[in-house]
Amino acid sequence: MEDKTKLMSTKGLLQSQELYEYILETNVYPRELEPLKEIRDITANHPRCLMATAPDAGQMISMLLDLVNAKKTIEIGVFTGYSLLLTALTIPDDGKITAIDLDQDAYEMGLPVIKKAGVEHKINFIQSPALPVLDKLLEDNDNKESFDFAFIDADKVNYQKYHERLLQLVKVGSIIVYDNTLWSGTVAMPEESVSESLKEVRHHTIEFNKFLAADTRIRLSQVPLGDGITICRRL
Repeated sequence: MEDKTKLMSTKGLLQSQELYEYILETNVYPRELEPLKEIRDITANHPRCLMATAPDAGQMISMLLDLVNAKKTIEIGVFTGYSLLLTALTIPDDGKITAIDLDQDAYEMGLPVIKKAGVEHKINFIQSPALPVLDKLLEDNDNKESFDFAFIDADKVNYQKYHERLLQLVKVGSIIVYDNTLWSGTVAMPEESVSESLKEVRHHTIEFNKFLAADTRIRLSQVPLGDGITICRRL
């Protein structure tokens, strides 16, 4: 268990592992709520544990949720539910999260912790590809410009398509956060030095980063937390 938990901590892009551990031990873990620690420990047993939201990125997401007084949110890519639980613990008791993922089994790994934390009633989990769900939401005019916050940690190929739909769903002044936008640092590497398994997503990530940088409909900040998160505020 300890080895896998340590493996998860290596997601950070800081060059010094010791410095990253210092940040986690000093600022992140002391404030991490017990249910989040539980779901992080459970996730460490999953063969794809590196897919989980990094806890330092989670801390930033929690602050952003508070800053916009988020009540109605959407999450694309749930995995075992660390960021989902974090959101559910942060928003008000009558808040609602539309959570979309293809992998029901991974979600159910963390579901007992979500239930024990008493926040399952805030979550509408939908097992589905995300684009059909977003399109369905947009068919109802009441859903347009109704969401306060969105978090996307899913297939990078569709990030731009998600972005176009989310800009219609979120309110002016609301926040959209994209995860993995530095893709293990490969976005700044020569292509010949990138492993084959990372190349395709690296290409899509580079193009998406360029797209966001030129998008005048948002303000943005790319932050080197976890595997890189890009914070967009809809104008």
